[in-house]
Order: sequence, then C-alpha cells, then structure tokens
Amino acid sequence: MVNKPHLNVVFIGHVDHGKSTTVGRLLLETGAIDSRIIEQYRKEATEKGKATFEFAWVMDRLKEERERGVTIDIAHKEFETTKYYFTIIDAPGHRDFVKNMITGTSQADAAILVVSAKEGVQEQTREHIYLAKALGVLQMIVSINKMDATTPPYSKEAFEAVKSEVEKLLRTVGYKDIPFIPTSGYLGDNIAKKSQNMPWYNGPTLIEALDNLKMPEKPLDKPLRIPVQDVYSIQGIGTVPVGRVETGLLKVNDQVIFMPANKSGDVKSIEMHHQAMEKAEPGDNIGFNVRGIAKNDIKRGDVCGHVTNPPTVAAEFTAQIVVLNHPSVISPGYTPVFHVHTAQVACQISEIIKTIDPRTGGTKQEKPDVIKTGDVAIVKVVPTRPMVIEKASEIPQLGRFAIRDMGITVAAGLCQDVVKKQM
Repeated sequence: MVNKPHLNVVFIGHVDHGKSTTVGRLLLETGAIDSRIIEQYRKEATEKGKATFEFAWVMDRLKEERERGVTIDIAHKEFETTKYYFTIIDAPGHRDFVKNMITGTSQADAAILVVSAKEGVQEQTREHIYLAKALGVLQMIVSINKMDATTPPYSKEAFEAVKSEVEKLLRTVGYKDIPFIPTSGYLGDNIAKKSQNMPWYNGPTLIEALDNLKMPEKPLDKPLRIPVQDVYSIQGIGTVPVGRVETGLLKVNDQVIFMPANKSGDVKSIEMHHQAMEKAEPGDNIGFNVRGIAKNDIKRGDVCGHVTNPPTVAAEFTAQIVVLNHPSVISPGYTPVFHVHTAQVACQISEIIKTIDPRTGGTKQEKPDVIKTGDVAIVKVVPTRPMVIEKASEIPQLGRFAIRDMGITVAAGLCQDVVKKQM
C-alpha cells in the first residue's frame, strides 16, 4: 500500500441512504475484507432481525451502533485500487453526530455523496453538500444508490430525476463536472463491476471514479505548520510533540517555534511509525524530539512552525461561517467554542458584518442584528485566549473550523483575514 499515493475520502449523505453499506461493499470488492466476514455478519444480522445490514456492520462495529442501526463515531478503514490507497472516513448522517462528520470531512481530499434513488434529496443531503463546500472539500463523486429498489427496478427515469435534483443543488454551491453513478451498494451494481442491470449507463464504476480523482498538491512550498495533537516526555530522548504535518517541510536540525506558547528549540530527530526519518512532508503523522523545550511548555492545540515564519496568533479574525444548527439566533457577543486544527478555544463573535446568498455569493443584508440556522455570514471573531489560525486562502488546513455549543455543531467556517496578536 505504502508505495501508492494516499487519499482520504469521506462518505457523506442523509441517514439510511446506504453510506455504510456502500463502504462495506467497496471494502469487499477491493479485497480489504474477507467475504467470510460478510457471511458471518449476514447470519448475525438476519438473526437479529437486521437483514441487509451485513455490509454496514463492517464499519459499524460498535455494539451500540448495531443495535440502533446507525453510525455514531467516525470509523477509519483502508483499501486500495490499482492507482491509490485510500483511507475511508465514514461520516455519520445522523443529526446528533454531525460533530464527528465535521472532524472527518475537514481531513478529506474528496467526498462521495450517497443519495438514495428512492428518496432523493433530503434535509441532510443539502446540509452535507454545504458543509463539504464550506470545509474546503474540492472533489466529489455522487453515488445514486438503491437503484435495485426503484419502481421498476433499475429505472433510468428515477436515476435522471434524482440526478437533476442533486445537480441543481451542487451547482448552487459551486461544484461542477461531478460524476453521477447509479449504484446498488447492497447488490454491488456499478461498485467494482459494470452492472448488467443498467445497460443504459455507460460511465465509470465507483472504483473507476475513485481512480479518476486527482492527487492534491503537497503544500511543500507553504510555511511549515504542524498542529500538536499530544506531547510526550520520553526517557532518554526528551520532549516529543506528535502531530500531522499540514504544510511545509520539517528537517532534522531545523529551528522551530511553537505558538501561541512562544517556545522555540532545535529538532533533534523525527520518526513516523517507529522509523527514524531525516525529513517529514505534508500528510506525515510524526513524533519529533525538540531540544530546549520542556513537556509542560507546549500542549495540544499549539502549532509548530519555523522560527523564520512562525504560526499566526490571532488578536481577532474575520470569517465566513455557515450556521448549521442553532436552536434560536446568534447575535454579537455570542461566545461558543471554535475547533480549529487541534485547538479548542472559546471565541466571541464581536460583529456580524453581513449575510450572503449562498447561491450567488452576493450580499443579502448588511450588518444584520442576528443570524440563524441556514444563514451564511461574514463575522468578526475575538478569541478569549491566544490561538493560531491562518487565512484559509493561504493555509487552508489551518483556516477551517467548526463552532460548537450545547453539545452540538452550530456552524462551520473559513478564516478570511487575521489581525495578528503582538506576542
């Protein structure tokens, strides 16, 4: 696997439209799981009165998920095609699990949107499309699933009707030239092999469409940014921060600084999967030993960069946000928790500059008093304590965020401009 280029792909779409089943089928067809496991799940599922759930169970291993028949946490699974090796992030479609969907989607290089050919576009189909766009997922494939369940089965008319509905929605947020594939995740139509049941369709199978995805450029030319996930103190080595290199290049002997902690040191060694390496690139999950820094000097949420180009600490920033789910309204003074890279910081929305029409990108209203669910707005934000955030146009990996409050994800957004804090 390691020799192939790696992509993260997230499955999104409304609950019960067949995401987990499609994922299970993909894993079976690419040899990532054994057919005997599916057989065993099929037996168990039938005994529990959950016939047809066997593929979904591949991802939904948690017992609670099996009993409720829904996907709760993000499950990571790997598979490979002739061209790439993929990590699947199976994103829950359920409303209360949108938070996990956001952490999943913000890491994705591409999204597969699963829409049932029977039910067509539903509330969360819309929400997930907006989210994918707001969180910077640039590539998408649409699987129009459950084609075996249309009336009559495998109806071209049903496919075309749902396709035009989804296409309209994708165009409003700016996705175009997206492949639409009629599939049955449960029976395997057009997943790995061309379906005999739909002679009218002559486009790619789902696996072919995955191979047609483009590898995102590795942002090597951008400044070094490594959000810290954890910090360890290892005997005989010293302080070892752990994190994923988002942009830039880290080499042994580099002089680095952690912000907002404002602590610097020299990189003595770098390792990934217990292998020492001389340099680390974007996408690498690494541990690196830094001399001159104590374990207590830095923490999760700090960001490592080169001393010559330190990560940006914000005094305030301007952002475009999409309000996904707020029980009432948001007005200036509202202070929820912003989840940016690995940091979680309470931030105050100090001003609502304007609302935007998501279909045209034009201004809807200047300086509204409040915003509510469904609104897209430009806001000014003041962090309650120092945090690193970058302009999404310059370093998108550190410019996207989710906003959470009351145990739910209230909004998601992109940072447009930052006023630097004087450190």
